Amino acid sequence: MVHRVVVKKRYIVSQWDALFLSVNNERYTVGDNNIFDTLTDLVEHYKRVGIEEMSGLWVHLKQPFYTTRVNAADIDTRVKLLDQKGQSPEEGLGEKSKAGFWEEFDALQKLEAKVKKSREEGQRPENKSKNRYKNILPFNDTRVVLQNADPTIVGSDYINANYVRNTLCPDDDKVFIATQGCLITTVNDFWQMVWQEKTRVIVMTTREVEKGRNKCVPYWPEVDAYKEVGPYVVTCISEKEAADYKIRIFKLSPINESRGIRIWHYQYLSWPDHGVPQEPGGVLSFLAQVNAKQDEMRDAGPMIIHCSAGIGRTGTFVVIDMILHTISTQGVDCDIDIQKCIQMVREQRSGMVQTEAQYKFIYLAVSEHIQAFNAQSKASMETETEYGNLQLQHLPASRKVSKNREEVYENMATGKKDVKKQKSEEKKSGSVRKK
Repeated sequence: MVHRVVVKKRYIVSQWDALFLSVNNERYTVGDNNIFDTLTDLVEHYKRVGIEEMSGLWVHLKQPFYTTRVNAADIDTRVKLLDQKGQSPEEGLGEKSKAGFWEEFDALQKLEAKVKKSREEGQRPENKSKNRYKNILPFNDTRVVLQNADPTIVGSDYINANYVRNTLCPDDDKVFIATQGCLITTVNDFWQMVWQEKTRVIVMTTREVEKGRNKCVPYWPEVDAYKEVGPYVVTCISEKEAADYKIRIFKLSPINESRGIRIWHYQYLSWPDHGVPQEPGGVLSFLAQVNAKQDEMRDAGPMIIHCSAGIGRTGTFVVIDMILHTISTQGVDCDIDIQKCIQMVREQRSGMVQTEAQYKFIYLAVSEHIQAFNAQSKASMETETEYGNLQLQHLPASRKVSKNREEVYENMATGKKDVKKQKSEEKKSGSVRKK
């Protein structure tokens, strides 16, 4: 029986892109007289002695080719492997041997440089003042075009924002809008975009000012106040604060009209610029709350997500959500490819997921999500067994918000506690209080 090698490490051999093995009684051979008990023994042998091609040429296994696709249920093992590789560079190769998360992210950066797509609209002189950063511009083919723009004014339909979809998962019809933090000159355009896209949930992953630098102007009024934003009026109905984020409710209406829409504004406060939170549990809980609100409203348009530049924290948030959706719909035994997912969203908005730390954080968030699901499944199985229900079913991983889900996430970071005491403490700490 002949199998194509499917292992975590492949080797580039001459023009081959893979080795073909014969497998007999769980022993491996490439077709010569050598037979090995494990794939590791086979690879190590041919690294030393080489392999003779049919042409008579001798080739050697040299540079390992690391696949980034992994079974979701095995993500924790993958994280540990990448950590070890980053801490233990290959002997004799010095700095060039940097591996693990760095190697995967570096490969992404090289692929990014090859993307050649037009950013013409953002480069127009009329639109330069609308870009927070001169080198972070939207691709023309996925940019959000403002409606009702004045055709006599060049650039009046421009905003630094892109639609982002999960094109790797056909059953995921969710659409995000990734955009930059508002400038004083773009607040009206931002609310125009909210109105035309029928957005009901806005996610803000930055503070207004960080380390003394302006990251986003407050584009909303104080509580019980209103603000005119172009042809619309935005009113802040309420503001509440949780441990790591604030929730605001706005009403957006055309001027001099009573009709309007309610918008939920979630501002995450514990995510440092160019960095990552200390642990992913808080982000996962926040993400669950945001998605629960979005799912409540069937007529809701795309969720708008922004940080300062609209690529780092924004991209990390989007990719985590996409990966968790894949796991939710296909189950924990599905294959996921975080690097490929990032490459896919970068083809819709450049630079998404800005740093190696953010890249690693995505892995950690997915790993914790799987651990939380496994812990919850185990607890559920134990409960059902206790009550005599022995017909247990494997449930698909779910991202729906629930108190149990939040408790499991927090348990991952804090360690085991007495169950009753834990539920009581988390109910208090996780409750939303009015500011």
